[in-house]
Amino acid sequence: MLLYILIGLCLSLAGVAGLQFMYMFYLDRLDGERKKRLHELEQRCKNLSMRLIAAEDKIASQNELIETLEIYNGHDEEAWADVLDEG
Repeated sequence: MLLYILIGLCLSLAGVAGLQFMYMFYLDRLDGERKKRLHELEQRCKNLSMRLIAAEDKIASQNELIETLEIYNGHDEEAWADVLDEG
């Protein structure tokens, strides 16, 4: 009778060890997927950072163009004001 109890105990311990191995493999697969996802997110972050820098440069150049046009328009208004005062 004791022999059957020991065999049952050994089989149950082997089952628990098998479940632990399966869980360990599952966690390893999750770790691999998380690393892959992290790499994808890092690549996307680099891409978005480059796009942001390009957009900021474009906005800065457009602001410079707007300032240049405002200065040009400001000189135009002063010239017309002088012409109107003389007339």
